[in-house]
Amino acid sequence: MSSSPDIAGILDNTKELDRLRKEQEEVLVEINKMHKKLQATPEIVEKPGDTSLSKLKNLYIQAKELSESEVTVSNILLSQLDSLLPSGPTGQQRRKLVAEGNEQKRKRMKVDSDVRVSPSMRNQIEAYASLKGEQVAARVTAEDAEKDEWFVVKVIHFDRETKEVEVLDEEPGDDEEGGGQRTYKLSMSCILPFPKRNDPSTTQEFIPGKHVLAVYPGTTALYKATVISTPRKVSFFPAPFQTRFNNV
Repeated sequence: MSSSPDIAGILDNTKELDRLRKEQEEVLVEINKMHKKLQATPEIVEKPGDTSLSKLKNLYIQAKELSESEVTVSNILLSQLDSLLPSGPTGQQRRKLVAEGNEQKRKRMKVDSDVRVSPSMRNQIEAYASLKGEQVAARVTAEDAEKDEWFVVKVIHFDRETKEVEVLDEEPGDDEEGGGQRTYKLSMSCILPFPKRNDPSTTQEFIPGKHVLAVYPGTTALYKATVISTPRKVSFFPAPFQTRFNNV
């Protein structure tokens, strides 16, 4: 009779465990849908107002929280079962095995996530990783800022896991505190590489009316501009710069 409440508690927690696993499966289905959408139309993230990446991030956060809740409920169940079984090293060994199993599950989820990355995204990651030491254009203001600020900066590191690019502003403006060099950690969408001088495929002819980013003479600051005429030798940015400002 005294063990009945314990059994009831175990059954309640097993139901909770089943619920968490079903929710995880639902979230993973949504994550896979987002992956397929981004693989089919990767250019959608470039459109103003698109929230695909934010939704994907929130889904990963939800999946992480559900996984952690599953670990918590599993540990509670182990403790409840241990209280009904003879004490000894067996219970401790089981807890250790479950902990190791959960760690392996987290690693598998990470590997699965890496495998689901589309070839185009994988190529883009490799391209950004190869930018170390090169100059690029970077938007250093937040996405919701009223005014965009773009500068020519130097890439000093690319984090493959967070997909963040660390850049160095080698010539900060007069209003910078202390007047020293400043570093930024920015998302890939805030970085735009320059065309390669030895790769004609990265350059493009700009027709009048195109919206581009241009460099203030004698500075590293960039501003939005419209092409009026095209001289023989032009040093504008590649196509990704144009598409971002076609509606300016």
